[in-house]
Amino acid sequence: TGIPSDPALAGYGVAQSHELAAHLKTLSPPIERIYSSPFYRCIQTISPTLDALSPPSPSTSSPSLKIRGENGIGEWYGLARFDHPSPANPALLKTLFPRYDETYTPVIKPCVNGENIEELHNRTAYALHRIIEQSDREGVKAIVICTHAATLIAIGRVLTGRMPEDIAEEDFRPFTCGLSTFVRRGKGVQTGVGEWKGPESGVPSVEWRDGRGVGGGWKLEGSGECGFLSGGEERGWRFSGDESFVAEPGQAPALDAGSALGVVVEGNKGSGPSRL
Repeated sequence: TGIPSDPALAGYGVAQSHELAAHLKTLSPPIERIYSSPFYRCIQTISPTLDALSPPSPSTSSPSLKIRGENGIGEWYGLARFDHPSPANPALLKTLFPRYDETYTPVIKPCVNGENIEELHNRTAYALHRIIEQSDREGVKAIVICTHAATLIAIGRVLTGRMPEDIAEEDFRPFTCGLSTFVRRGKGVQTGVGEWKGPESGVPSVEWRDGRGVGGGWKLEGSGECGFLSGGEERGWRFSGDESFVAEPGQAPALDAGSALGVVVEGNKGSGPSRL
């Protein structure tokens, strides 16, 4: 993309993305929709899955399975005195990833001035509320969300309805290219949730705490599973409790906020080589 804070995967990450795709192809019910953070490395990670599930065909100029880029499940950079990194625009992403759906409109975008941990969870809850609402309308049974470590932890909490007293609790396991699986408990979707109208309007309230969970609540069936990866569990992460990214004014982080806002967790690696 030419954006310094939006790097591509290393070769090892590309290999992992193909291992993930091979595994996702075996799941039942089959995946019907794919949502991804619009940052390059997430789209690159999930792209092989589209080819595995719905191989390109010369007779099909517009395949039904596409990547929906959703800023609401994008990266978290905490609070800092600079405009936070933004992904490339949909038109550019479409040229880089032919199966990127440039017609999809994100339901919410994070504030460029940053979010605290509470705001990250609220933003994630609203994004998931709208994604689940849309999936119900379309009759979709299974979706995949490709996102970042901090956002994945927030996703787990808002789906299950459990917010730990200690924000740094290792309640969900976001390893590199790992897979967490959630199964819906009920069909209830909160009504009366307002529409997000822009960064100045704030995030509409979605009730998910105290075990309620977004979209009727969800049960965790697998957390950060990596058994299908030759390298096993690698480069896990958890919150440290910090919310402020330390950087010089006007400078954005080169990769993600993980090294400054959380703790890298060592996983149980497989027999294959380990490379970060």
